[in-house]
Amino acid sequence: MTEFLIGSGLAAAATGLGAVPALLFSSATHKFRDVLLAFCSGVMMAAAAFELLPQALAFSDIVIVTLGVMAGILLLTLLEQNIPHVHLDHESRSVDIDNKAALIIAAISLHNLPEGLSVGVSYASGAEGLGHIIAIAIGLQNIPEGFLVAYFLLQQKVRKKIAFLLAMFTGLIEYAAAICGYVLTNYLSVLVPFGLAFAAGSMLYIVYKELIPESHGDGNALSATYSFIFGLLGMLWLTQL
Repeated sequence: MTEFLIGSGLAAAATGLGAVPALLFSSATHKFRDVLLAFCSGVMMAAAAFELLPQALAFSDIVIVTLGVMAGILLLTLLEQNIPHVHLDHESRSVDIDNKAALIIAAISLHNLPEGLSVGVSYASGAEGLGHIIAIAIGLQNIPEGFLVAYFLLQQKVRKKIAFLLAMFTGLIEYAAAICGYVLTNYLSVLVPFGLAFAAGSMLYIVYKELIPESHGDGNALSATYSFIFGLLGMLWLTQL
């Protein structure tokens, strides 16, 4: 339990760490942000395809894994259809932060729910090293995500302190989701393979539906592609340590 609380807490806190550079630099190019998003995509793709799904299959069978993946995809589909989504990297219109702050943060936090669940379920699975690996993967993904969240809010004329606190808040949402995932699957072990597959499906949805399209939206496809590969390979190296 202690390892889970520390590991998931550090992964969530990485969002705040990533927000710090955004407070120090007044501008960032589209290319820089596209490369960050693509790197996130590679890390999450490797975590889902090479860690979560194989572990889910080891605990059950292809039917359970398929149901779990589809459940994760369908849930995020329903959430995105009912919660207006703000594209952090390509949002050019002005947003009234006073009236829409809650909506914006809710949309951003939508990404963090399956990420937090994946950490919690991974620790609860009991698979050796899986919890740490997924926590590291999510933490690496949270650093550039925290940067983009804070940067987006600063572009809406939000004060630096408030932008940092809101970025940290999205990390706290992830931490709460991790605790829920851990408690649920720890006491209902039958849900472990389904939960791992659910987390994998949710992460794959975010990668293909959000991160990859956004990272290719400003003519930086080649740089983004290399960054995606580096993120994926970096995650593979971590799993072999």
